[in-house]
Parts: sequence; C-alpha cells; structure tokens
Amino acid sequence: MGIEFTALHWIYVIFIVLIIGFMVKRRDTTLICIIGIFMLAIFATGSLTASISGVFNSFIYAINELMSTILIISIIVAMSSVLSKSGINDVMIAPFTKFFKNPTLAFWIIGILMMIISWFFWPSPAVALLGAVLLPAALRAGLPALGVAMAMNLFGHGIALSSDFVIQGAPKLTADAAGLPVGDVISASIPLVIVMGLVTTITAFILLKRDMKRGTIELTGTNNSQEEQEKDEKLLTLRQKQFFAIIIPIAFLADVVAMSILKLQGGDATALIGGTAVFILLILSIVAHKKHGLEKTTSYLIHGFQFGFKVFGPVIPIAAFFYLGDSGFTQIIGDFLPKASHGIVNDLGVGLASVVPLTKEIAAVTLSVVGAITGLDGSGFSGISLAGSVGSLFGNAIGGGTDTLTALGQITAIWVGGGALIPWALIPAAAICNVSPFELARRNLVPVITGLVVTTIVAMFLI
Repeated sequence: MGIEFTALHWIYVIFIVLIIGFMVKRRDTTLICIIGIFMLAIFATGSLTASISGVFNSFIYAINELMSTILIISIIVAMSSVLSKSGINDVMIAPFTKFFKNPTLAFWIIGILMMIISWFFWPSPAVALLGAVLLPAALRAGLPALGVAMAMNLFGHGIALSSDFVIQGAPKLTADAAGLPVGDVISASIPLVIVMGLVTTITAFILLKRDMKRGTIELTGTNNSQEEQEKDEKLLTLRQKQFFAIIIPIAFLADVVAMSILKLQGGDATALIGGTAVFILLILSIVAHKKHGLEKTTSYLIHGFQFGFKVFGPVIPIAAFFYLGDSGFTQIIGDFLPKASHGIVNDLGVGLASVVPLTKEIAAVTLSVVGAITGLDGSGFSGISLAGSVGSLFGNAIGGGTDTLTALGQITAIWVGGGALIPWALIPAAAICNVSPFELARRNLVPVITGLVVTTIVAMFLI
C-alpha cells in the first residue's frame, strides 16, 4: 500500500512488546515509556535537546487529552466525599440493597444498567452516574470493588461502546471507510457483539467468583489513594438526608433527560454530569457545614483533585508513549514520518494486512489483529476507519463478507483500545471504584482475549 517502514516503526513495536512484557510481570512501565518516547524523538529529530523536550511535551499532550476524564473523576470523588461524610450516601443506597442480595446479582445488575445507559450516553458519563451510588451497595452485597469495576467496564466500554447501536458513532466511521451503509455494519455486528459480550462477561464472572472463593481479592479498593471518609451524623438531620437522597438522583435523571432531548453525547454529556456534580457539592457543603461551607467546599475539591492526579500519575507516561502512535507524533515531535504515513499504528496495521494471504479465515484473523493493533493508542476510535478500509479490501478479494469483517475490526479495536485492556482507558471505572487501572487491565486480559478468539472464529462462519 505504499507504506514506508522506518526505524521509528520498529522502535515503536519493540517498546510495545517491552511495555506489555513489563505489565505481565507486574512491573512499573514508567521508565520504559519515557525511554521509548526519547528513542522515538532522537531517531526522528537527531537532536538531543529536541528529544529531551519531546518527553516533556508528550506529557503535556497526554494530560491535555486526558484532562476531561481527570476532571470528571476528581469532581465525582469530591461530591462522593461530602455525600459519604454527611451520611446521605447511606440513605441513597438503601433502596438498592434489596436488589443486591448477593455478589452475583450485584455484578449482573450493575453490568446491565451500565450497558443500557452507555448505549444512550456513552460509558464515561454512565460510570459517573452509576459508580458513586452503586459501589457501596455492591460492597455490602459482597461484590469486591474490582468486580464492580469489571462489570461497569466490560458492559459499558466493552459491549455498549463496541456495538454503539444507538448513537452509531463507531459503525458510521467503519461503514464510511468500507463504503457500506451504516445499517449493514450494525446488522453484521449484532451476532458478533452478542458472542463477544457473553463469552467475555461470563468468563470474567467465573474467574472473579473463583478468586473470591480463594480469598485472593480484597473486598474494598486496593489503590490506596482515597482515604475513607469518616461519617458525621450531626451534619444533617435525617429529614435533610432523605430530602437530598431524593433530589440528587432526580438531578442526575434530569441530566439524562436533557442529554436525550438536546442530543448531548460524549464530552458534552460528561460536562453536564460534571457541572451538576459541582453544584451538588456546593449546595451540600453550604447546607451541611453552614458557616464553614466555603472552606469545606475547597477542601472537598482539593481531596478530589488529589485523588484524580494520584490515580492518573502512573498513567500519563504510558499514555504519552502510545499517543505517539497516532496523530500525537506530529504534534509532539514534528512532521518526521514518511509522507504516505497515516501514523505509526495505522501504518503497522496496513503493513500487516498487505503481507498476509487472503482466505476468509485469514481475513477474519487479520482484521482482529489489525483492530487490536490500532486499539493500542487507547482511544479505540482512531483506528476503526482503517479497520473499515481493510475490511473492504479483504471482502472484495474473497468475494464477500465485507460487512462482517468491518464489524469484527470495529469490535476488536474498541474492546482493546476503548476501555477494556489499555490501562488509561480503564481509568473512569477504576477510579470510581478506587482500584488500580493496571490491576483491572490484568483482570480483563483473559476474558477479553478469550472473547476475541471465540468471536473471530464465529466471524469465519458468518463471512
């Protein structure tokens, strides 16, 4: 396809392998990522000073890309702090405890609710809506915080985002690239989404239950970056707690209605949730702490931001490295890639597709691998246009199955990069549940790979 592979491509591949290897060994990857950024910069620019600056600039780029997620998590944590300290949280979760009778019900109810809300408003706002309220109820039912994070993550960022039946952002991108109607890609994706969703979530739940029986999973969060808030029953009367326990869900429900009417999606929907949480924090701080309300508002915000940046601290270097695989390379280091390049990650995907023989089995496997590779930048969406174009290429070559191949590439890219395996894409669910995003990624690894293998095999029979 005219792609010229350079030393930059091979350096990127080498460091991807190193990073994955260090993650598997449960070692920190910060140093490897920084060296990888430096090596890419020095080979591209040939300048020591530009390469050193490139490391810092890559951090700035990563922070800018992640800032909206950092903010929403910080604000939700700040709001959760005042809810917990005032005792409102206990009143809010009381209705859920009757449904969450055991860990099994808690896992599947949280997952299904997350999937439904994510179909309409995408996963990040859904995590913010559900996590702070449902986590305490799930913990009381005996479901570990890691299990809550897995349920929200696999059903939201996995099933809902990879299918995207309602908003149709993902299928439109892949369909346009493949030259197909959106409806064809959505129809072809339905059996694949069902297979992927069932295999992944059932596998994850079985492994979770096994480890719960063994006693190898802590019930509460293991990230140790959020201190448990002490409750102060004297801050509010019981009637006030009951009032706010009703008003706060209504406020967020009004957000849901507004999102639907105004067609707010993605970042706009997250911003509405975040702004609502800020006003709830302000009102509760004033009412609960009275004359000290102004100071306490700042205190809660500081606590939220401390938590947010502690959680994101280990993630920024690895995000900075992987952003170099996409459009971030030009913005961080400069225009040093070959003229025909569409970004290092996309070049690798195109290169792989161009060297494999064409049968429907190999086409399905190749689309899965191409999708997984393009998902490594952590967005899930940046490479799905490539999945569509490769699906069209392979479909024409083998005489059909373009819609199934395109859907398979879309599902693979989003499951890997959109929030089920790449650590910084896992952060919303991990942060709300106060668990390590790297530990969540490790827990998801076997279920997601199992699901991808089975889904790829099923796709071979559907082509």
